[in-house]
Amino acid sequence: MHPSGRARRAVAALAGLALTASGLAACSGSDGPGKTLDAFLDGWRGGDLSKVGFVTAAGGKISANDVYAQLQGLAGDLAKSSVLLSKQSDPKETGDIASAPIKIDWTLPGGAAWSYESTVRLTQKNSDGWRVVWEPAVVNSELTEGDRLELRRKSADRADILGPDGKPLVTKRAVTVVGVSPERIEDRDKLLDSLIDVLKKVDVTIDRKDLTTRIEGSKPDAFVDVVTLRQADYAKVAGKVRALTGTVTQEGERELAPTRPFARATIGTVDLATREDLDANPETLARGDEVGHSGLQERYDVQLRGTPGQSVVIARKTPDDKVEDAQIFSIEPVAGKPIKTTLDLRTQNAADRAVAGEKQPSALVAVRISDSSVVAVANGPSGGGVDTALTGQVAPGSTFKMVSALGLLDKKAVTLDGKVDCPKTKNVSGRTFKNAHDMVLGSVPFRTDFAKSCNTAFVNLAPKLGADGLQDAAAKLGLGAKWDLGADSFSGKISPADSPTELAAATFGQGATAVSPLAMAGATAAVARGQFKQPRLVLDPAPANPVADGEKLADESVKPLRTMMREVVTRGTGTALRDVPGDPVYGKTGTAEFADGSKETHAWFVGWQGDIAFAVMVQKGGAGAEAAVPIVERFLTGLRK
Repeated sequence: MHPSGRARRAVAALAGLALTASGLAACSGSDGPGKTLDAFLDGWRGGDLSKVGFVTAAGGKISANDVYAQLQGLAGDLAKSSVLLSKQSDPKETGDIASAPIKIDWTLPGGAAWSYESTVRLTQKNSDGWRVVWEPAVVNSELTEGDRLELRRKSADRADILGPDGKPLVTKRAVTVVGVSPERIEDRDKLLDSLIDVLKKVDVTIDRKDLTTRIEGSKPDAFVDVVTLRQADYAKVAGKVRALTGTVTQEGERELAPTRPFARATIGTVDLATREDLDANPETLARGDEVGHSGLQERYDVQLRGTPGQSVVIARKTPDDKVEDAQIFSIEPVAGKPIKTTLDLRTQNAADRAVAGEKQPSALVAVRISDSSVVAVANGPSGGGVDTALTGQVAPGSTFKMVSALGLLDKKAVTLDGKVDCPKTKNVSGRTFKNAHDMVLGSVPFRTDFAKSCNTAFVNLAPKLGADGLQDAAAKLGLGAKWDLGADSFSGKISPADSPTELAAATFGQGATAVSPLAMAGATAAVARGQFKQPRLVLDPAPANPVADGEKLADESVKPLRTMMREVVTRGTGTALRDVPGDPVYGKTGTAEFADGSKETHAWFVGWQGDIAFAVMVQKGGAGAEAAVPIVERFLTGLRK
């Protein structure tokens, strides 16, 4: 660092001073200025200057404690930072005056380095030893009395989340922040009632208790934020919001997806850093920073957030008692790096609209068959807080008959037209299994048992399938493997089928088997493709350990299975999809019991049309044909709009 004109004039004036004794001879160095300089640097590092004598630039007295206090004050925000002090050369003596260059190396918060040279002056005039001439310029040549070194943060631009074409899915979008001003509120309860009612019109709910607490804890003129709305949403309620006494708004930008529900649970959100965030990352986060919470935004937060820059400034008071900054060192921020995903804008929007029409919590995953890309992940009805679509662990119900049928066909235990009995009930080791709606088909071709989803037919076939056949078929479809999509996911846990009753239950997706909608979408795509390929979600950075492609499925097994899955739609439990426009729809319904003694069930449907495989699950939705199939119909119809 080069001294300013003012600092150079001070140096020149100092050279001509007739310095007087300070009366601190016991702390002076009498063996040359070098030892006094070493003692000063050691004391600065260690926080104890008691072995060093000091005089002011004007020759006045000053104690070691006062010097240390001033040194800390001048260091300001850097006072607690690590500092390395080194002598660049021995002091150069000119009569009773000496000076030596030193190097000061600060380690700034976050690990950045700031290095520069300074000068320490010493004198032995009117004294029996050498003393350090104390002046603010010792800390930095630009400093004068009353100054402080302070840090200023420079935020980095957060990167976008991209689609497979490299175009942004999540990017900065204009928003309106709706808030309240405590001093303007006339009737708080009435205001909150009205706000809650108005915001419902754009599918936003607010935590009344939390908002009340924040209002009570804020200054009268504070802006207490309530919700951040995209401009399109705000336009729907702007008039009613503005009419409420006590509301205020601010315009801004936020990292947002195209719509509020858009793959919300999978992508996550970006919000201001919480107290927990700041406490966990004191070196990298500061108040006012934006942080990814949940989903991809949280998992890749460091990459997306980038590296903030910072500057060191001299905070100097002006004559009118204001503070002005003079920047003396700066590190520019490094923008975040985007991540690229496989999510497809049109398909995701269709999926979000499809689940929005179901009141019960639901999930839909769509996978492109040709390249195994996850093109949509929807959690309904409003985007969801928990990513059930990727991480849910739910019994698959009769959709798992797709897996069992593959195993039976691989073992040549059945054929399409081979007769398999479908009684009303079937007892295995004292446990009774039954069909939905007390269905009885009698002895019918296996393809009919599959299309009509007969549980007891699969219970009858369970001994022929065996635990080995069940688990082998599941493995061929990728279920239960350790997938790496670059996002949290659950690929399934397959029943050990280690008893006759557990094997019987597992053949039609009950028992200890659990899957996610993602897992079943991936398995369904494997049947349509004829080979398992792990679904892909994050393309860049590429996941480190994706599962290898599976072996080719045997034509003599997978072709009959596809035939049966088509017949589910043409004459089985999925006939509501028979007239969906476009390519033929293949699939399998499922109804999954999830609690002993409860009549409530999860509704499933898995299938494909053209190049898109999908899985839909509705929590407590009843039968698959009743709740899941309508979502599929809305999804496939929406894809054609």
